[in-house]
Amino acid sequence: MVTVTLGSTGITVNKNGFGALPIQRIIHEKAANILMKAFNAGIIFFDTARFYSDSEEKIGEALSSVRSQLFIATKTAAQTAEAFWKDLETSLGLLKTDYIDIYQFHNPSFCPKPKDGTGLYEAMLQAREQGKIRHIGITNHRLNIAREAIESGLYETLQFPFNYLATEEEHELVKMCKKKNMGFISMKALSGGLITNSKAAYAYQAGYDNVLPIWGIQRESELDEFIEYISNPPVMNDEIRAVIEKDKKELAGGFCRGCGYCMPTCPAKIEINNCARMSLLLRRSPAELQLTPQVQAKMKKIEDCIHCGQCTVHCPYGLDTPKLLEENYRDYQEVLAGRVKVN
Repeated sequence: MVTVTLGSTGITVNKNGFGALPIQRIIHEKAANILMKAFNAGIIFFDTARFYSDSEEKIGEALSSVRSQLFIATKTAAQTAEAFWKDLETSLGLLKTDYIDIYQFHNPSFCPKPKDGTGLYEAMLQAREQGKIRHIGITNHRLNIAREAIESGLYETLQFPFNYLATEEEHELVKMCKKKNMGFISMKALSGGLITNSKAAYAYQAGYDNVLPIWGIQRESELDEFIEYISNPPVMNDEIRAVIEKDKKELAGGFCRGCGYCMPTCPAKIEINNCARMSLLLRRSPAELQLTPQVQAKMKKIEDCIHCGQCTVHCPYGLDTPKLLEENYRDYQEVLAGRVKVN
C-alpha cells in the first residue's frame, strides 16, 4: 500500500482520495453503495464541497455511522464572513458531523488573509478554535493565488489540478508545498476525464510522496480500479511511460480542462466545459456518447455565442475560449457529416 501524509496536518491515508463531485449525478442509493464500498475497501479520505449540490448530503447519509474512522474535506465559496458561517453550518448538518477535518476556501479569486477586510480568514480561525474544523485549506486553479497561499504560511493544505499533463510551473507548486510541509491534494488527476489510463495516472501520482490524488468517482467500475491499486499499486515502467508520452503529445497545449469556472457567466448558456473540449472527448471516450441529439443540441448553442469575453475573463488558464468553441464546433460538424472518423 502506498500512503501519503498531508504535511503538518498529520493526516495519513492511502494514495486514493475519493473525489465526491461526480456522485451528485447519481441517485442516493447508488451513491451510498459506492461510498460504503470505498470505505470498506480502505479509502478513508473524502473530498466534497458546498457547491456540489447534494454531494455532502449523500456522504452524510452513507458514512455518518463510521465518521470517526475517516477524513472529510469540504469547501466554501463564501465571500463574506456571514456566508462562511452559513455554509459551514449547512455542511456540518448535511454531513451529519460536528467537525470537518479540512475546511477549504473554494477557488477564491484572491488569497484570504487576516485583516484583508473580508473577515474570511478570521472566521476560519474562529471555527477551528470552536472545534468545528481541524485544518485550514485552500483550493485554486490560478498559479499566482496558489503560490501566494503557499508562501503565506496560513494554510495547511493546497488543492490544485495536477497530473502528468501538468506544466513545469504546476510541478513547482508540488515542490514548494513539500518544502513548506504543506499538504498537496491533487484534483483533476485524470484531467477531467481526458486521461483514460488510470494505471498510468496512479503510477505518476505515486512518484510524489507528498501528493494525495482525489479520483472523481461516479461508477462502481471506476471505483474497482482504484480499490485494486490499494493492494497492487501500479509502478512506473516503460509501458506506462509510453502511455504518458503519447498522451502528452496528443493533449499538450491550450486545451479546456473542464473546470467549469466560466460557466455561470455565459449569457448564451453554452455548456462550455464540455463543448470547448468536444474534439478531445470524441477521441478519448466512446464517440456515440457525444453524438446523441442532446449533445448535438448543446453544441449547436455555440452558434449563439456573442463573443462577450466573459468566459475568457473567468478562465483560470487564460484560454481563448470563444476560439476553442469555434474550433470544436467545426470539428464536431465534420464528424457528424461523416467526413472525419473517430473511435
